[in-house]
Amino acid sequence: MSSPQPPVLSRAWYREPWPWILMAGPAAVVVAGFVTLALAVTSFDGLVADDYYRQGLGVNRDIARDERAGALGVSAAVHFNADRSEVRVVLSPRGAAGASLRLRLVHPTRAGEDQSIVLAATTPGAYAGGVAPLRQGHWRLSLEDPAGTWRVAGDWSAAQDATTLASHPRADVR
Repeated sequence: MSSPQPPVLSRAWYREPWPWILMAGPAAVVVAGFVTLALAVTSFDGLVADDYYRQGLGVNRDIARDERAGALGVSAAVHFNADRSEVRVVLSPRGAAGASLRLRLVHPTRAGEDQSIVLAATTPGAYAGGVAPLRQGHWRLSLEDPAGTWRVAGDWSAAQDATTLASHPRADVR
């Protein structure tokens, strides 16, 4: 004789753990998709320029200014004070510019952080000016005469107190 089996109790599906475990993955992907969409809609990366063609044409002009600075032998030592509120530039050779220079601080990803500063001559070959607060990170510095005939450039990290700017000769691509 067989003994009677106990009755099998069935629970509702939502009381079982496996359906919830299986639904957790797709639900997490849907939530991540909405978070990504919200970030894409509310933030502006500023990397794409509307006038990219005109900017591309300007590259040749920039190369000519770099070559002119190289021909003149222009270089500059850029020094920031401790709180990054002032910048001092020592230009070599001293007669390469007049009463002022223009220094551009360009953040690589945040165009709204870029600054253009007019530096006034303090002594022959030395220039100084004020700087708005700077974000930590790497910056691209560009120094040019007021007429825009030459330009020296270089990279600078906000963790450093100083850097040197020089012309970079263009390598011919063959």
